[in-house]
Amino acid sequence: MAEYKSFELTLDNGVAALKLGNAKFKNALTKDFFAEFPAAIRALDQSGEVRALVLHSEGTHFCSGIDLNFFADETLINTSSPAVRESFRRLVLTMQESCSVLNTARFPVLAACQGAVIGAGVDLVSACDLRYATADSYFVIQEINIGLMADLGSLQRLPLALPDAIVRQLAFTGSHLSPQKAEQLGFVNQVYEGHEQMLEDVLKTARTIAERSPLAVAASKLALNYNHGRTVEDALLNAALTQAAIFDPAAVMASVKAMKSKSKAEYVNLNSDHKL
Repeated sequence: MAEYKSFELTLDNGVAALKLGNAKFKNALTKDFFAEFPAAIRALDQSGEVRALVLHSEGTHFCSGIDLNFFADETLINTSSPAVRESFRRLVLTMQESCSVLNTARFPVLAACQGAVIGAGVDLVSACDLRYATADSYFVIQEINIGLMADLGSLQRLPLALPDAIVRQLAFTGSHLSPQKAEQLGFVNQVYEGHEQMLEDVLKTARTIAERSPLAVAASKLALNYNHGRTVEDALLNAALTQAAIFDPAAVMASVKAMKSKSKAEYVNLNSDHKL
């Protein structure tokens, strides 16, 4: 795997693990992160070798949001004229891609969260497919507490996983959402007492996903993502078209045979993306 400044990335039997690499500063997201992360996730997706990704970190907190040095860089936050405001808009769109790329990747993304999940950390995990948390964790839309509107995806994705009134309370007040409440509302899949046990179980779940047909898993994620904002009839038509496109009798028979014999089926990886 390639080496990165802002995180560590490993791959084992189809399961990628990406560990945020700024524990000394509560895993704040630096300029390096926003430059490296989308390209790294796209490379994993394009390879076809990854069947699940676990996003995690070490230290007291999962992610304390954007590195505050961003706001000390006047070249980044200058909005003194229409021209630089247009440049600022493009910067926001570029940073949004660090979250969107998790949502559009062919493989499921699992987030394992401990301690604080703040600001851009919430943006990241809201773009994941599955979320797990320790009992000492909490989620905060921190932007409102520093005079900003959240703009990397929380306000758009949280309403898909949480009741509207809860999202509005978080967005308007900057209050904490506890892991217990998040689990009760369906945003978090499971709450753990400790970080080590959580990460062990999340990796186990990722390995279970990796044992399934990667084509069927990718199609399932595509269908689930397609549902948002569409009628049931439209989504069902899309599901029929997708199933017809990916249906593989050999993979189905291998799955059934493995299920009956209580063994593991072997599947080929997804194709790597065609190169122009």
